[in-house]
Amino acid sequence: MCEGQHEANCIFDPIPLLSGRRVSNRLVKVAMYEHLASFGGGPPNSYHFRLYSEWAKHNWGIIITGNVAVTQDHLTLGRDMALPARADMQTEEALLPFRELAKSIHGTYSDSSTRLVNSNKTLAIMQLNHSGRQSTNIIGGRPPFKPPLAPSSIRVASSGSSMVSRALNNFMFQLPEAMTQHGVQEVIERFVEGAILAYKTGFDGVQLHAAHGYLLAQFLSPKTNTRMDIYSAENALDIVHNITRGIRKSTSDSFIISIKFNAADYISGAKASDSPREVEQRAIGHLLNVASWRIIDFVEISGGDYEKPDFMMNEFHSQNCRQAFFSNFSHKAMEALHKFHRTTSISPPLILLTGGLKTLDILSTVLEHNHANLLGIGRASVICPNFPDVLWERLKHPQLHGDEPFGREPDLSEPRILTSPLLASISVIAANVKIVGAGTNMAWYVVTIRGIATAGTASIAAAHKRGRLTSILWMWLPIILYKANALRHLEKMLMVAITCIAVILAYRV
Repeated sequence: MCEGQHEANCIFDPIPLLSGRRVSNRLVKVAMYEHLASFGGGPPNSYHFRLYSEWAKHNWGIIITGNVAVTQDHLTLGRDMALPARADMQTEEALLPFRELAKSIHGTYSDSSTRLVNSNKTLAIMQLNHSGRQSTNIIGGRPPFKPPLAPSSIRVASSGSSMVSRALNNFMFQLPEAMTQHGVQEVIERFVEGAILAYKTGFDGVQLHAAHGYLLAQFLSPKTNTRMDIYSAENALDIVHNITRGIRKSTSDSFIISIKFNAADYISGAKASDSPREVEQRAIGHLLNVASWRIIDFVEISGGDYEKPDFMMNEFHSQNCRQAFFSNFSHKAMEALHKFHRTTSISPPLILLTGGLKTLDILSTVLEHNHANLLGIGRASVICPNFPDVLWERLKHPQLHGDEPFGREPDLSEPRILTSPLLASISVIAANVKIVGAGTNMAWYVVTIRGIATAGTASIAAAHKRGRLTSILWMWLPIILYKANALRHLEKMLMVAITCIAVILAYRV
């Protein structure tokens, strides 16, 4: 891919998309959950504008927003960005916040604390999502205990084996209601309407979230889609195709359309009798089908869902097995698309590989072995928002920085108090409920994102003093308290409280 030069040097070469647009370089700030919208979901606000303005100061090829819910009654964790109600979609008041978000990504947003007057070459992509059965109880945007909608009435399975983990799982995730055909059509229309809004407000394109066990992924997987009608798992790509055709028809030929696919879902949703090769071929077959549409500009390869939430775990991003699996799949996907292009003359979508790309050597390996066209940077974009600038400098002396991480990862070991004999059971219960453990890892990044949105990148250094418990509490407390730094000693106070409880329990025993 980079003949006659160090493999990583071509990262900053432009690359064309099927729609005719060009990406100025191969670095993509992929979607991260911000938890910055108003509770109950809503439009982007000043916190989002400041956050994305920080990323916009640097030379990203593409910046993808955190997920924007297409319906306000199927949120993830309560503070999702969400599309306006259908009746408000045409009003300038409803469009303005999204217009400002696009401007902030393009480097033209300004307020009293941020001045960006020069537009950058970064492409702004809005990620559209529907949570389906993974929309949580209470905070998912519906009245308490009203079930979410999904392809089939199959509950999110417990990620732990204990009675406590099953009870917690059943409280968080209700038995969903199977969607009617009319309901499916309404969701298709909402995705298209979301893309039209993105187009009108200055975004360069959209990404459809068909990964991590959300609604579109639920339709694609036999483990969550047992329908026997036109929306069965065998025909599930028709839903995505209808959405993309609607977007292309309603926007322009140059509007970028992307899909985030879940490679792991093909394995977890496979039949016991299926061989690994059969599973792989099904996934590759879907990808080639998508390529034949001549609509999709790039496909992001990811994996995991709420039943196996590895994509949220800090450890998941550091394990070689995870990186090897998705790199292996993306490599075979690239080979299949190259062969498809030779035999059909159809230009295929680019492949975006996300996860674990945290050193110069790893970036070089991905390009050298033809694992991907685009490089997705997630958590590293939080601990190192100026990732492209740092990479540019390191390329001047690659031999000195090959295995050096681009940012310091947090130490999220268990608080010492929870390792005491009295309270060790709390850690055991949390470990058995994988979605809870994953959430504690995600919380650190969510709160760090909040710090960037409120105090700029200077806040990142202080974030490393924060542990799991503080991160969880600060994630759910009002932003204004965080901004005022009113809870500076929260973790110490919490440790004292837990210690007191432990002493009381010991005395009673």
